[in-house]
Amino acid sequence: MSDRAADPATEAFVAHRNLLFTVAYEMLGSAADAEDVLQETWLRWVKVDLGQVRDQRAYLVRVTTRQALNRLRALKSRREAYVGPWLPEPLLTAPDVAEDVELAESVSMALMLVLETLSPTERAVFVLREAFDVGYDEIAAAVDKSPAAVRQIAHRARRHVDARRPRAAVSADETRAAMESFRTAVETGDLKGLVEVLAPGVVLVGDGGGVKQAALRPIVGADKVGRIILGGLAKVTATVTTEAGMVNGNPALLLRLDGELDGILAVRVEDARIAGLYYVRNPAKLTRVESETPLARR
Repeated sequence: MSDRAADPATEAFVAHRNLLFTVAYEMLGSAADAEDVLQETWLRWVKVDLGQVRDQRAYLVRVTTRQALNRLRALKSRREAYVGPWLPEPLLTAPDVAEDVELAESVSMALMLVLETLSPTERAVFVLREAFDVGYDEIAAAVDKSPAAVRQIAHRARRHVDARRPRAAVSADETRAAMESFRTAVETGDLKGLVEVLAPGVVLVGDGGGVKQAALRPIVGADKVGRIILGGLAKVTATVTTEAGMVNGNPALLLRLDGELDGILAVRVEDARIAGLYYVRNPAKLTRVESETPLARR
């Protein structure tokens, strides 16, 4: 596309690229698939007569949504056959993403896991309406439904998500404080301190993708989770180091073994304690955490 830098189609696509990627990523939970969707959108966009397009942003979002919907439906069977729990692909994000509270929540591991429980159409409608404030008429055109049907789908999806999303959003500072207490307890092997920073009903979800070792089912309970974490680290012969980072707009830990990235640990915090731990170890999902991925809602 660089050879066509002066081309109006290229300029329009580049201007909206971060938005389009964010739309596709929130629908798919995969940066790799989102990039494929953008490529498909681009191939369709360059064939369009721009003189017939009244709103380029709306048109590009519509095409991106349709391509993401097609891919999401195709991915359904693959995810059903996935070894162990499936977690979204983590992204190293810039500080401005964390500063946008709505954007940070919409790409958080906790909320994106909730979105996995929606049907493809419900997810598309919810993402466009709640995260990007797209009008019902535009959404209807993107998902091939009537505006009235889209309103019903949006209401149903919102009710479904509200029943499962974290009770209340917490500040990045509160999450960071809980993460620091967790990090200190892990590095010192302090089981008591670790259990104290975990909510009684904390849930640990690990994603190894059948390539790296991870629990095949979520683990529940502060004492059980604490013992499994410290017990697992005690068996590691390599040097374990942790590094704080901003992943999906929220504080997270990057864990390294002898300097090599082993996984990303994201958390959900409630009442100053960690209520959810999401550990991504699948190497195929760790390609976007060494450099920042720009995201946008506009």
